[in-house]
Parts: sequence; C-alpha cells; structure tokens
Amino acid sequence: MYLATTDAAATATRVTRGRVGGPVLALGAVSLVTDISSEMVTAVLPLYFVLQLGLSPLQFGFLDGLYNGVTALVRLLGGHAADRGGRHKLVAGSGYALSALSRLGLLLAGGGTVGIGASLAADRIGKGVRTAPRDALISLSAPPDALGRAFGVHRAMDTTGALLGPLAAFALLWLTADAYDAVFVVSFCVGLLGVLLLIAFVPGRSALPLLPPIPPAPGPRVRLLAPLRDPAFRRIFTAAALLGAATIGDAFLYLLLQRRLDFAVSWFPLLPLGAAAVYLLLAVPAGRLGDRIGRRVPFLCGHAALLTAYLLLAATGTGPVLLVGVLVLLGVFYAATDGVLMALAGPVLPAARRASGMALLQTGQALCRLPAAAGFGAAWTLWGTRTALIAAVVALAAALTAAVVLLPRPERQPTRG
Repeated sequence: MYLATTDAAATATRVTRGRVGGPVLALGAVSLVTDISSEMVTAVLPLYFVLQLGLSPLQFGFLDGLYNGVTALVRLLGGHAADRGGRHKLVAGSGYALSALSRLGLLLAGGGTVGIGASLAADRIGKGVRTAPRDALISLSAPPDALGRAFGVHRAMDTTGALLGPLAAFALLWLTADAYDAVFVVSFCVGLLGVLLLIAFVPGRSALPLLPPIPPAPGPRVRLLAPLRDPAFRRIFTAAALLGAATIGDAFLYLLLQRRLDFAVSWFPLLPLGAAAVYLLLAVPAGRLGDRIGRRVPFLCGHAALLTAYLLLAATGTGPVLLVGVLVLLGVFYAATDGVLMALAGPVLPAARRASGMALLQTGQALCRLPAAAGFGAAWTLWGTRTALIAAVVALAAALTAAVVLLPRPERQPTRG
C-alpha cells in the first residue's frame, strides 16, 4: 500500500480498535435492506421455476448458473470504473438501482423464459457492478488488522436481511394464495429503499475517515488483470476459483431437502432462514478469528463444512438430522468464507487497485460457478440425485485439497508502494 495509507491505518487502529466505523455500518444498513428485497425473490425462485413453470433440473441449472455467472465482465468493469475515478459510491449505487429494477422485469416477464432470463441477468449485473466497489469501501474504511471484524459486521447485517427476506416472501405467499407477482412488487419497493439509504447515508470515497484521497488508478484495459501479477493474490484467486467450480449452489440444496423430506411447498421459502441464522451468529466471530490466527484457516474450514453438508445429503435418509445438519453446515460455510475471503485478499492489493482486484476475485468465482450449477443440473437430470451428489463430493474434496496447498501461508502484511 501507499505510505500515507499505512500511516492512516495505524492511527485509525488506535482510535477505533474494538469498534466498527460509520461507513461500514452505513453500508451494512444498505445491504440489510437490499438483501430483504433480493432474498424475497431468491427464496421463491426454485419453486416458481420448477413447480409453477415446470422447468427441469437441467433447465433450472442453466438459469441458476446464469443467475450467478453472467456478471463476469461487469464485475471487472465495475471495479475498474470505481478505482479509475474514485467513484466507489456512484458505481455501487448504480448496481443497487439496477437490481431493484430487475424485480419489475420479473413481474413483466409473465412466465416467459427469455424475459425471466433477462431479468435475472439484470439483477446479477447489478450485483456484479456494486459488490467490488462496496467491498473496497469497507476495506478502505478499516485498519488491516481489523478487516475480518469489519467484514464480519457487514455480513452479519447483510444476513439479517437474508433472514427477513424469506419471512416476508412466506407471509406474502400465505396472504395472497401463492401470488408470486405480489412478492416481486414488494421486493422492488424494498430494493428502492436500499438505494435511497445509500444516497443519504453512505459517504463517498473522498469522505472516508480512514484514508486520504488515493490517486486514480491507471486506465488501460490491459491492466484489468494486473492484480494477477502478484504471486500471493494469484494463489488466492486460483484457490477461490477451484472451490467455486465445485460449489453447486444453495437452490439445489434446498430443492434436494424438499424432495427428500417431502414437506409442503409453502414452507420452502423458510429453508434459507436456518442457514442465514447460523451465518448471522458466526459472521463476526469468524472474522475476528481470522484477524487473530490468519484468514486462511477459517476459509478452508468453511469449505470443509460445505463438503460435510454434501455428504449428509448423499448418505442420510430423512428426518431432522438431515434438515438441521445441512442448514447449519451451510451457514457455517458462508460465515467462514464470504467476508473472510475479501479480508484475506484485501491486504495484498494496493489501495488504488482494491476494487479492481476484488472484482477480479469475485469474477473468478462467478465464472466457475456457472459450469458447476449447469453440470450438477445435468447430472441430476441424467443420473439422479445420488450420483450427482457423489460427483459433487468428489469435486469439492479435490478442490479443497488443492486450496490447502495454494493459499499463501502466512498471510502477507501490507507493504508500501
């Protein structure tokens, strides 16, 4: 990092130790409201696609892959635009607004696959545009030795929205006799509120209390991949990409639980609540643990928890052990990996390229999750759930073994320059 950055971080460490700064809390509030909006839709999409529209698991796999992987180029451009002009708030706000508008697209699609796909693409483009600038703002608002706690607090607030979103969807479906249009309308209104909160309460890059203004990053497009020249970041990127390629997606896990346990579909939107509750409880402790012992360990342990969830689905019959076990392990996975990965990568990225580097890391995961979702959907359709799950277990175990070797140890401290 730049010398001024290091000095400012040291000063902020003395002043804010044990506390999280206002920018992080403001961004957490925006994410909380936005996640209520997005999770209202996410909670009902598997039912809407598979049960109401009659899509096969293979078709749903391709749409789910689109939902997670279409943002590749947009993530890079969003991070690059934020760094180049120092417009982190403006770029992030554009992404939040596009995601909110995509809910209206779902409403207008009327069940048409093309319209639904376009709406999902718009939502994911919005998420791709906003995620890297938002995470860069968080990273630039906390001292390096407190990044885990800062991301943990933000992710805990974000997950509170993930808890409330499915509850709101469940209540709306119950009150309106499964009227999915009502869910889409309310989701749009809540998403718009998140945009207004961002405008009103999140400071711009120049107003951050921790760091002085950073010179704009160089402009040539070829430098979009510049962070990969750093050996430490390259190893983190490769490990995250391999693990992403072995992650089948939450929606498939919830569909498998519903089919295995055969409960009423009206309860389906509540499934994410179990995982979100665990995530909420463990996000801050996992971040603090990463600050103390190194972020590599919780990141690997989180993927080990996900591997255990796959094994449970493949080996366990029915009953509460399967339901509680999968949801708890899924929550542990997100608590130990989501914010921890950003905190792991942040110190090895120079401040002027922070958003671009994080966008590149997120892009690698998103691109790899696209074939993972489509591949699992194809395996389920062709060979059945058990064989598909066994293949997922083998793939994730191999990726986890590679990540143990690849992730740098110990983590590199921030440097000058």
